[in-house]
Amino acid sequence: MPELMEAIMLICFGLSWPLNAYKSFQARTAAGTSWQFIALITAGYLAGIAAKLISGNITWVLAVYVINLGCLTLNWMVYIRNRKLDAGKASECAIIQAAS
Repeated sequence: MPELMEAIMLICFGLSWPLNAYKSFQARTAAGTSWQFIALITAGYLAGIAAKLISGNITWVLAVYVINLGCLTLNWMVYIRNRKLDAGKASECAIIQAAS
């Protein structure tokens, strides 16, 4: 039962990451996204995976941690893409301002 409860928590929490990645991808900007927050959550998942491995309590719940970490990786990729898009927009604005 404890493993089931842990998995439910991870699934509920983890469902937010694909939705967040999609919303960020559509927004095409990193504004409002905190890399520190994503890094903290990533560290938490890595600690959860490490705890499972160190304790030898390797069950199917470990797969849920790995799936969530994969979804967070997608968020990192979208964040990096959006930062590049933001930088491109900033340089375009600077060129337009310099020309006027």
